[in-house]
Amino acid sequence: MKKTNLRNQIYVGASQKKSTYDLEITAVENKKCVVFMHGYMGFKDWGCWNLVHQKFVDNGFNFAKFNVSHNGTSLDNQTEFVDLDSFGKNSYWRELKDLNLFLEHLEFNYGLNEVHLIGHSRGGGMVLLGSKHKNVKSVTTWAAISSLEKRMPTDEKLKAWNSDGVYYVQNGRTNQQMPHYFSQYEDYLKHRDELDIESRCKHIEKPLCIIHGTADLSVGISESEVIKELTNAEFHAISGANHTFDSKHPWENLTLPNHLEEVYFITKNFISTHYQK
Repeated sequence: MKKTNLRNQIYVGASQKKSTYDLEITAVENKKCVVFMHGYMGFKDWGCWNLVHQKFVDNGFNFAKFNVSHNGTSLDNQTEFVDLDSFGKNSYWRELKDLNLFLEHLEFNYGLNEVHLIGHSRGGGMVLLGSKHKNVKSVTTWAAISSLEKRMPTDEKLKAWNSDGVYYVQNGRTNQQMPHYFSQYEDYLKHRDELDIESRCKHIEKPLCIIHGTADLSVGISESEVIKELTNAEFHAISGANHTFDSKHPWENLTLPNHLEEVYFITKNFISTHYQK
């Protein structure tokens, strides 16, 4: 390998839909890579993620982050939700498929076959599910969800979703009404067993680090506590930290907020133990 700094490259994700990724190879002597997966209503360039990327690279790690294929951004605009139809068609299974396809892309195109996953929020749940991939050597979750089923509408709301074919969630940052087509639920039922995070956690044998803020109002720390109970994970509660560890979008500072800096150092130290540069 040679030193590489790639931005907004294309991989082919779920349902053959193209999406984008960033990759920086600085440690050319190995085939290892830290891979970051964003969460719900997120994207690879959200908030502080580029700063996180740079900090890992500055410390000698190869690093990649990617957009899930149906997150609502486009190849031409990776920081705005300009493709709401794709967002509406997204599903948990598609996101897991994206992760696996991206790992295959890294191996096939760059020879990177020793991967250390980091996932935020829903991305945290996805990297737990994706931990069974042969190239995954360790997993770190940031404010992860512990269940996909609990995020589905139930009872009357589920009936209305089926009847209407779509329900909407307002994006608190952009005020957009984000569609969720009923096909998401149908796809979940089709792949229900493979999307069971708690069941997967019972069988994770790879090193796992769980990090969660105590003041997270979006995904309560109790969800990470469930994951901890099911695994032999290292667990870190960040006192006073919210769901994004005090980061936001856009982020105009040149340094990370203190809580996210703490998360970064915990993650770096954990991965370093298994990365073996």
